[in-house]
Amino acid sequence: MIKEVSIEQAGLEIMRRAAIDIPEDFRDGVKAMMPQETNELSQFVLKSMVENWEAAEDDRRPMCADTGLPRYFVKVGNEASVEGGFIALERALRRATATATHEVPLRPNRVHPLTRADNNNNVGIGAPEIDYSFEPNADWIDIVTVHKGGLFGSDFRMLFPGDGIDGIKRFFLDVMIQFGRRGLACQPAIVGVGIGGSKDVCMTLGKQAACLRIVGNQNPDPQIAALERELKDLGNNIGMGPMGFVGSSMVVDCNIEVGCTHTGGMPVSVHSFCLSSRRAVARLHASGEIEYRTDPAWFTDYMRREGIE
Repeated sequence: MIKEVSIEQAGLEIMRRAAIDIPEDFRDGVKAMMPQETNELSQFVLKSMVENWEAAEDDRRPMCADTGLPRYFVKVGNEASVEGGFIALERALRRATATATHEVPLRPNRVHPLTRADNNNNVGIGAPEIDYSFEPNADWIDIVTVHKGGLFGSDFRMLFPGDGIDGIKRFFLDVMIQFGRRGLACQPAIVGVGIGGSKDVCMTLGKQAACLRIVGNQNPDPQIAALERELKDLGNNIGMGPMGFVGSSMVVDCNIEVGCTHTGGMPVSVHSFCLSSRRAVARLHASGEIEYRTDPAWFTDYMRREGIE
């Protein structure tokens, strides 16, 4: 049985790691862009980003003053058992969030939408969000934390089947140009695209594609993987680079996730993760062992399953 105290311990640790330690896959992705970036100012920005990450790790301080909206994604093995049940799990993660806000520290970004009251701990009504998925033949629990900015960096459009893949490309380019021109996202970043599902599911797919897949992890569907590569190339050839400057390094990687949708529509969402790609994962075993990593491994074959079992 997985202990409540272990959940709180893991929640606090991944909050700290996400805020401070940039995942190696993203760091390598940005470094790979440097020799391809020809604009001198954009080269300087990319180099400064990496130096900032290194300084944050050395000082053990968050790499950005805006630590985003910390949240959790929990993948539960079908045979896993939690002390006190999932109410205890959620209580432990809320305590971990409040503790992390003061100890890491994280900026207390969560306020009531109308009164603007701030509890000063990133905990409140519906916060932090906790999303769940399940995995067969497993007795562990994965807890993922993601710190993504909550103001901009997302867009949605209801396309029609007749718009086809060309319509997806047009929308993607429209969004990326607006992100760069109006400063609506911190680039370069992993960009996630959700295609299909209902409107709310489409938004969820795109956000999870941006935040819960690592650089270089292609969709297993060859057609979708080909579109991922094409959209990445398009995003890096609109004349914009890091932080909206002229350049060719806007998209570190493009990840697409799809869901079956209504026959009359084709919803599409585009989401840009932060330039710090803040995520961390803990796997909790019944033995009490906790393993830490940076790859959420969220989209499994089971999650992408089709048909009737």
